[in-house]
Amino acid sequence: MAQTNFVDYVKIYCRSGAGGPGSTHLHRDKITLKGGPDGGDGGRGGHIILRGSKDFWTLIHLKFQRHVYAGDGGSGSKSRSTGADGDDIYIDVPLGTVARDAETGELICEITDDGEQAVVVKGGRGGLGNWHFRSATMQTPRFAQPGEDRVDRTVVLELKVLADVGLVGFPSVGKSTLLSVVSAAKPKIAEYHFTTLVPNLGIVSYRDNKSFVMADIPGIIEGAHEGRGLGLRFLRHIERNSVLLFMVPADSDDIRKEYDVLISELKAYNPELLDKRRLLAITKSDMLDEELIEEIKEDLPDIPYVFISSPMNMGIQELKDMIWRELN
Repeated sequence: MAQTNFVDYVKIYCRSGAGGPGSTHLHRDKITLKGGPDGGDGGRGGHIILRGSKDFWTLIHLKFQRHVYAGDGGSGSKSRSTGADGDDIYIDVPLGTVARDAETGELICEITDDGEQAVVVKGGRGGLGNWHFRSATMQTPRFAQPGEDRVDRTVVLELKVLADVGLVGFPSVGKSTLLSVVSAAKPKIAEYHFTTLVPNLGIVSYRDNKSFVMADIPGIIEGAHEGRGLGLRFLRHIERNSVLLFMVPADSDDIRKEYDVLISELKAYNPELLDKRRLLAITKSDMLDEELIEEIKEDLPDIPYVFISSPMNMGIQELKDMIWRELN
C-alpha cells in the first residue's frame, strides 16, 4: 500500500430516503360503486448502511464521495398494497471503522467484523393508508398519513487499524526497521523523525505456519495527547491492538523515563489503553556488552522485555516467542 494512499478519516454528508405517503383509495369495482377504504401504506425510505469488508484497508475509496443519498419510499395504492421501500445505500468500510455524528461527536457504530452492517441514517417511515383509520363512525376516511421526512446527517468515519501487536515508541527508535525484518512489509526507513506518516501493517510468520499482524504506528512525542507532532491523528490506532510493544533504544539517556513518558501519553489520551498487555523491546542492543545489559536490566519496568537489534537479527526469535505467549 502506498503511503499516500492511506486515508483514515473522511466526512460524508448522508441523506436517507423519505417515507412514501399512504393511499386514500376507496374500493371500487364493477359490482361495488362505493366501497370502503382500501388504501395501502407508503413504503419505507432508504437507509444509509455501513458494511464491513475485509477487502478494504483504508478509506481512500470514500475520499471523494462527499454526498450519499438513499431512495424515497413509494406511495401506497389500492387493495391495501404497500408502496415499495426506497433503495438502501451501502457504504463498504474496512474493519476497525468508527462512525460518529459530525455535529455532536456521538458514537453511532463501530464496524469490526466482515459483513457486519449498521444503519447510520434511518429512512423515513411510510405513512399509513386510509384503511387504518376506518371506524364505526367514520366508515370512509378520505385521508391518510404522509410519509416521514428524509433525515440529513453528516457522518465522520475514522479508521482504527486492527492488529494483534502495535509498536509504540518515539520517532526513529527502529519500529519500521523491525517491521521490515519480521514481515514482508516495506515501510519507509530513514534517519529523521516522522519518517512513518501512516500506520503500516505486516503479517509476521511464526512457528508451525502460525502468524500474527503487527502495526507500525507513527512515532509519539511528549504532548501527543494534546495534538503535538502527529498526536491525536494516530493515537487512535493503538486502541485496536491486543498487545502494545513499547520500543526504546539502548542509547537512550534514561530508558525507564522514556517508557514512563510513553505510558503517560497513552493514559492522558485514553486510560483504558493501560489495560492492554504491554511488552518492552530494547532496540539497537548490538552496541551493548553483557555487563551493560545486566546494568540496564536493573532499572527496567516490571513487564516482559527483550534486547533486540533488527539489522543484526539479534533477539528477533525471542521477541516473536514473547509476543506469541502474550497473544495466547
